[in-house]
Amino acid sequence: MSPTVTHKTTPDSEPSQFTLPDLISDLQHPLRKSPHSYTVTRASTRWFTDVAKLEEPEIRGYIEMDSGTFVGLIYPDADAFRLQVCAESINWAFVMDDWMENGVVTPREALECCIPTLRDPINFETDLFAAKMCKALAKNFKENVGPGCRERYIHGKELYFTAVAKQLEDRAKGTTYDLESYIVQRRGIVGMKPYFALIEFVNGIDLPDEVVSDPVFDAIDCAATDHVAWANDIFSYNKEQSTGGAPWENLVAVLMHVQGLDVQGAIDCAAQMCKDAIQRFESHRAILPSWGKEVDRVVDIYLEGLKTWMLGSLYWHLGCVRYVGKDLHTIQRDGIVKLLPKRPL
Repeated sequence: MSPTVTHKTTPDSEPSQFTLPDLISDLQHPLRKSPHSYTVTRASTRWFTDVAKLEEPEIRGYIEMDSGTFVGLIYPDADAFRLQVCAESINWAFVMDDWMENGVVTPREALECCIPTLRDPINFETDLFAAKMCKALAKNFKENVGPGCRERYIHGKELYFTAVAKQLEDRAKGTTYDLESYIVQRRGIVGMKPYFALIEFVNGIDLPDEVVSDPVFDAIDCAATDHVAWANDIFSYNKEQSTGGAPWENLVAVLMHVQGLDVQGAIDCAAQMCKDAIQRFESHRAILPSWGKEVDRVVDIYLEGLKTWMLGSLYWHLGCVRYVGKDLHTIQRDGIVKLLPKRPL
């Protein structure tokens, strides 16, 4: 799957920086942004304080994430109400991800309490605060979405919590992955299925089961998932390497560990894999079956939404302090990322 590369590690030199690849040019798709982004950003700040009950300094990182801009780039056609629901879903996801990573809530608790809350936000009672956070989101989503889309969102969350449980278990056991195993594991950890389902939500569509179950359609979804996950790994590598993350928890680190590449070689290899994912997306789209004029129209809306998601995510990463740090303007201009010093374990 990975391309041939020439960069190898050398014992007598430690890199101090790497060059970000141009991932944007590979996506032939127009960039758009919702006019409601700013309003949603302000509402998201209130969500973190009023719903998630976060305070300084913890809340600062989530505010800097700027979820209003993020959802505005990946769901540009959403009206103000639906864009806010998407932002709350993204906000909840980031908080849950951090809380599970830090042991505030376990994946098992999430499966036992958050999933029932998503299914029945009115009647299901729970003391788990992480589940209470998503009650309003779940209610608004349930009342304004088709049954197929809603089930895909909830099932996607189940798969994600299960994947996180597996990751934490593997980490505790010291399990390592080869490249192919990592790719499979990463598809679960990135948790894209709920957020691809939101493409249906914002466009007022509900994909038929015969479309979603089609293997070619699934291959397209998988290619988009890989692209988003691997691009995220490229942008997050610097932060993760500085905190001493396990070598199998980031594609760049996996490539360095398994193939003996230096940082730049692994970054370039990961970028080529992103490009290959786009080619897989387009080649499978070209052979997608037809389900009739009206269904094909709905499918096209969804597929264009996937491309919008991939492109919007790239632009958001490039402007997000969470991933590129305080030097984001320099990185945007020059593409040079200076490696952060490794923190003591």
